[in-house]
Parts: sequence; structure tokens; C-alpha cells
Amino acid sequence: MSREPKFISIEGGEGAGKSTAIKTIQSYLNHRGIAHIVTREPGGTPLAEKIRSLLLDKSDELLLPETELLLFFAGRYQHIEHVIKPSLNKGLWVISDRFVDASFAYQGAGRGITESRIAYLKEWLIQDLSPDHTLLLDAPPSMGLDRIKLRGELDRIEVEKIDFFNRVRDCYLALAAKEPARFHIIDTNRALADVQNNTTSCLAAICGA
Repeated sequence: MSREPKFISIEGGEGAGKSTAIKTIQSYLNHRGIAHIVTREPGGTPLAEKIRSLLLDKSDELLLPETELLLFFAGRYQHIEHVIKPSLNKGLWVISDRFVDASFAYQGAGRGITESRIAYLKEWLIQDLSPDHTLLLDAPPSMGLDRIKLRGELDRIEVEKIDFFNRVRDCYLALAAKEPARFHIIDTNRALADVQNNTTSCLAAICGA
């Protein structure tokens, strides 16, 4: 079993089942004695969590797509320098609820910001840091939106229309097609037991066990 620290990102649209997948991952890693942390974007540090509040809270002032993108990357840079890199240097596995792929999907495909502008920020701030593996939780957006409506009040992004989330999903699948060695697509439009089994199968392959 590989004990080299791994950086694993969890991606997917709203209501795709990221929280459930992360619990499955934690259980798997704990059972095998693999030291790890679980973190999230936007967020992960005290300052980045404040940025998260700005990004998700509804306001009378329109948050422009460019402002949204820059705030995501500002929080991401704090997250990388204060959490992700130090944890990997300590030998910990890092499990992050979202990373850079989310900006290409949400601010790129969703909001219409050109890929080149997002790529510029990635090259400047993220450089060569990339998840070793990305678990993409895939489900029809209509199903995911039905799930999140059961949670209560929706945040600023969750209230977007179905077309927005269709574009997000299409982008995620296109990213996965470009990097099949990094992405592991998990169909979450299935029974929970099947989703959990597929998740643990991906982790077993990643761990080499």
C-alpha cells in the first residue's frame, strides 16, 4: 500500500453527494491508518472562510463574475499556502472538497469567463500544484437540485437556474475526458451502497491495495 502523501480533490455539481463521499473516504483512510486532513474550498483557513461567506451569502449588490473568480482564487491561495502545502510536507494526505477544476466549471462554463483568464490565474498562483487524483461525483443536475432543496435555504450559487448547472456538469465531464488518469468518475445517481462501493474501489486503486 502506498504511504506517499496524496492530494485528492472531490468535485461535482450541487447535490452530487460530495459530503457523503468524503465520509466514505475518511472511514476508508482511518481504517487503514492513513493520516489525513479534510478541507474545503472556498474556505479551509479563517480568512478563506470569511471569503466563503462573501461568495455564498446573498446580497442586494450584484457580485460580478470577475469578482467572484478573483475571490475564489484569493481564498484558494490562502488555502494552498496555509493548509495544503504544509499538510503534504508533513506527510498527510489532503482531501479537499473542490479545487481549481471548480473554477473552470463554475466561473468558466457557468459564468462565461474565458478559459484563458482562469488558466492565467492558475499558472500565476497555483503553478504546478495539482491533485494527484480527482473524484468527480456525477449526477443529473435536476436530481442534485432536488436534493439540496430538502436542506433548506439555498445559497447564492445554489439558486442558479438549471442551465447553469448543466454547463457546469458538461465542463466537468470535458475536464475528465482530457485527464483520464487523474479523474475517477463516480455515478451518484445510483443506490447509496453502490456509490460507496465505487468510492472505496477508487481509493483502493489509489492506495495500491
